[in-house]
Order: sequence, then structure tokens, then C-alpha cells
Amino acid sequence: MLGILGSNRRTCEGFSRRHMLQAGGAGLLGLNLPKLLAAEGQTPFQNARAKSVIFLFLFGGPSQHETFDMKPEAPDTIRGPWKPIDCRTPGLLISEKLPKTAAISDKLTVVRTMSHSFNDHSGAGHYIQTGHRWHIEIGQGFNVTPKDWPAMGSVVEYLTQRHPETSRPMPSYVVLPNSLGRLQEYKVRLERPGETAGWLGRGFDPVTTRIEKKDNGDNPYWRDCSDEELTFQIEGLASHESLTLDRFSKRSSLLSQFDQAQASLSTARVDSYDKFQQRALSLVTSSGAREALDISREPATIRDRYGRHLFGQSALMARRLVEAGTRFVTVHYDCVDGYSWDSHRNCQTLDKHLLPTTDQALSALLTDLDDRGLLDETLVVCMGEMGRTPKASSAWGRGHWSTLFPAVLAGAGIRRGGLHGQSDSDAGYAVTKPVSPEDLAATIYHALGIDHEIRVPDAQGRPTHIVANNGEPVMELFG
Repeated sequence: MLGILGSNRRTCEGFSRRHMLQAGGAGLLGLNLPKLLAAEGQTPFQNARAKSVIFLFLFGGPSQHETFDMKPEAPDTIRGPWKPIDCRTPGLLISEKLPKTAAISDKLTVVRTMSHSFNDHSGAGHYIQTGHRWHIEIGQGFNVTPKDWPAMGSVVEYLTQRHPETSRPMPSYVVLPNSLGRLQEYKVRLERPGETAGWLGRGFDPVTTRIEKKDNGDNPYWRDCSDEELTFQIEGLASHESLTLDRFSKRSSLLSQFDQAQASLSTARVDSYDKFQQRALSLVTSSGAREALDISREPATIRDRYGRHLFGQSALMARRLVEAGTRFVTVHYDCVDGYSWDSHRNCQTLDKHLLPTTDQALSALLTDLDDRGLLDETLVVCMGEMGRTPKASSAWGRGHWSTLFPAVLAGAGIRRGGLHGQSDSDAGYAVTKPVSPEDLAATIYHALGIDHEIRVPDAQGRPTHIVANNGEPVMELFG
């Protein structure tokens, strides 16, 4: 069962007549995109350290004190309820609740000094996934807007489409297991920003799968899921079991007729809409894609190693997709219950669910990639959008704290058994140079062989940096 997610957004090429006149007046009409890219950098993906990226996004803000930056000598109101455990990285104080990750810490590097000033979930999630601050002020919005900056994965999709010689049979950008926010219990319907193409255009949105939960109280991240649930159907082309390829062809024809009726739309905008549908239909009709999305093909022992919960099976699906040729896969660990990683109240869900499932999935993914010879060419990033306050409540709940939080990076030349950055005695502030979301984005682009100073045209056709001007790759992370 397959289907594709994306809202009808204006593309960067979707100029109105007024915009085209403005572009002509500004001297931009004669500057096509290939020339623009040639002026800004070389063909992307050349001499890349990473063929693919797997971004494990722990949405809600995991606590640094309970994961990768423990402070056992801090006052009892700060240090947390758990102790560090022995690991394979000298100087790394990793939580006893992450034993499997501790056992393979020689495959990864921990960055202890991620930092930014957007102390809000939606805005911080946008910041981490795009390398740009969200245009909405803190607390003033929750959902995707057409003015959002494009996700790193959308930029990868965009550059792939603009350089056909770099294309692969699979989509370049996939989001698993759902769009961020889709399963969250909240007072409004959520479609969290940061993972879409934003103003870059709908044609570069991610291919997004869809997994249902049983009811409002269910959390599939915290329990074993059946194969009947793990359909990984593609959002937007939801189909009945009897939908055949011939009917897909007829549906494509109907969609074409519908598009032709939209005479008020510019040709460029219709072309972009067609591209998005073509990506969906080509994926649906591709035997390779269908095989990659069929998780039941994996041996039971491998599936058990990752964990049969939704995060583990989604991490395994990410491995299958990069193995099949997808360049950028984002795997969300979402806050289905409205809190989860956003641990204001206590640390009970960290103890019982969040840390064990993350420990299992992350360690299995890195080990599996290494065993298959894929870790050297796959960059794995595991992190949240913020950390938690140094001072905890009596129940070990902690508030938002974007000033300092950790990230785990592995593969694609990242130093094995590494530590980057140093925090203060309370894990509240960096005492060495912080790593910003801009730096993280520049580092990921660098690993993929993309010049982080490349510019792409925004909705008005203006050349715009894919990373904010102060972002630079953190070269010390690489061996």
C-alpha cells in the first residue's frame, strides 16, 4: 500500500508575469540555474565522503544529563538519577541507560556543544533540519508555512534533479515513519516545520511514509509493531489492495486532465506539480522501490536486533533505503503522547521507553552499516532540537534548554571514538566553541560533496545561500 506527502506550494521557478518582469529588470532572466550553480560551486556529490545521510531526529529535546554529557560530580539537583557506564571512548560519560551504544562508542563521535537561541520545539526543529532560523517568532506558530527554509534533504533532492548525471533510481529524500507531528496528541493539528522544501517548491518535498497508531492512547514507538502495521505506505497516494498498475496509469491520466484544467496556473508551477506526481508514481511502479519498502524481506534476527518498535523498524528501513540509493533519510522519533523527549514532568518515560528503544536502534544501525561495509559511506546523525535545563525538578523533569545539547555523528570519515567540545560543570554552557545549526548543516553538506556556499533561487528568484553566512563545516569531526 503506497501513497506521497506534500502541500501545494509555489516553486522557486513559479514566477508570475510580474515576477518575471522584475527578474528581467534586475538582470536575472539571462542567468539560468546551471550557470548560477557553476558560478557558486562545482557539481554536487563529487568527491563526497558520504553517499548517503541517515538523520535520526529525537524530537522534543533529549536531556544531555541523562544521555551523553553526564555530570556525576554536580550537585544532586543537577546530576540526574543515573550513573555513567564504561564505554569505548576515553572521557565520554555516557548513561547507564545506553549500554548497547556504550559498547560500540568506538564507531561514533559525540558533539557535546550544540547550541542555538531558538528555545522552542517547532522553530528549533526547523533550525536543526535547515541550517536557518525560522521566520516565525518563538511561541507564535507550530506548523509548516510556505516561507519556511528548505530542509537539507530537499536541497539534496533539488540538486539531484538539477544535475541528472547524479540521479539514482530511488528518491533522494525520504522521511520515515510519518511527517513530524502527525501522530502527536496536541490542541491543534500539527505539521511541524523543518522537513519540507518550503519556498524551494513542492517538487522537492520529501517522499514521506505513513504508519498509523491504533488509537489516541497508543504509542507505536514504545511497543512491538506487527507486519500488518508496518506497511510504510507513501503518504498522499493511499491505495486499496486491489489497486493495480493499470489503475495507477489511469489515475495518472486523470491527474494530468485535472492539471490541464488549472489554466490559471503558470506553466512552471504545473510542471513542478507534475514532477512531484511523477516521483510518486515512479516509486510506486518501481520493483526496486517496492522491495526496499517491504521490511518483511529482512531476516528476523536483524529485525529483532533493531527492535520491533516503530523507531527500530524505521531505522532499519532507513538502512534499506540508503542501500537502494536514497541520499537523505530522516527518521523521526516523535512525541506521540505530547511529551516523550520533552520531559518536563519526570524521567519515567526516558527510563522505560525512550532510552532503551533509542539505544537499541542506534547501536543496531551503526553495527549493521559497519558489518555491510556501508558505514564508511553513510553519515549517521542522531540528535534532538534542544537539550534540557541543568536544574531538575524533584521528579527529574527538566525544562527547555537550547543553549547546550549533544549530537552523535558516525560514518563517512567521522572520527571513531571521538569527543568534540567541552561543557561546563553543570552541562549548561559550552566552554569551547559551540557548534551551531548552521555549522551542522555545513558539515552535512560537506560530507555529501556539496559546497555549503552554493546558492539556489528563492521564491522571488534571488540567489540564496543554502546555509546561513556564518555556518562552516566542523572539519575537526573528521578523521
